[in-house]
Amino acid sequence: MKSLFDTVSFKCSKLVTKTYSTSFSLAVKMLSPTIRDAIYSIYGFVRFADEIVDSFHGYDKEILIEDFEKEYYKAIELNISLNPILNSFQHTVRQYNITDDLIQAFLKSMKLDLIKSTYSSKSEYEDYIYGSADVVGLMCLKVFVDGKEEKYQQLKSEAMRLGSAFQKVNFLRDLKDDNLVLNRNYFPGVDLKTFDENAKTAIIAEIEEDFRVAYEGIVKLPMEAKFGVYTAYVYYQKLLKKLKNTPYYEIGNSRIRVSNYTKAGLLAQSFVTYKLKLV
Repeated sequence: MKSLFDTVSFKCSKLVTKTYSTSFSLAVKMLSPTIRDAIYSIYGFVRFADEIVDSFHGYDKEILIEDFEKEYYKAIELNISLNPILNSFQHTVRQYNITDDLIQAFLKSMKLDLIKSTYSSKSEYEDYIYGSADVVGLMCLKVFVDGKEEKYQQLKSEAMRLGSAFQKVNFLRDLKDDNLVLNRNYFPGVDLKTFDENAKTAIIAEIEEDFRVAYEGIVKLPMEAKFGVYTAYVYYQKLLKKLKNTPYYEIGNSRIRVSNYTKAGLLAQSFVTYKLKLV
């Protein structure tokens, strides 16, 4: 029965989420059970594509990402894929009316990571973030609003700003690895050689503004999604605060983390805030 295979597929996407990101997995657990599988499937899809371009060294990444894209569209055409990650994702795409422009924008940014190492202008930087992060937030928003277009349009701008904030925090946290391991400079004009306290302060101010706008959308989310998204928001705010309090030279030499103990405390804080209807 295909229903059994679909169940296995969604479980595979959940396993991918739990294995690759304890923080995101924790936030998904705070969503309504009715939408968790769909969010797991989105994460599985974007994670596999990201792993292809970031981690599969020694393999032909261009062929792998091209095959991944072809197999996705084959899954959409046939309504099934023997790749369980693609099978669960195509199911979610259909159920929640995730439009192809979001998929294409995401894949475009992933492919850029194979050929482009420096983003020298703000427009290039923003285009990359739109494809690598904003559209992922929009895919999730499609699920949160149950595919309803009017509600989606109302929250679209804020969802994109939240995706941007998350991605920029990741860029700042991963500055060392992006530069030294992957040879990428995402922030225009900023690399390990030019990174200083002024550059750090400007980046953080930009992220804080993204978070400010994003919060206005979080409070308007349906109840099924609000607590989970708010949990992720609180976690990334904490990570940003740690980056803000870390000297610029330490950011360039180490990877800032939030401990599991602190994550547990943030979850409790988020729960109290949510229950008191302060968000």
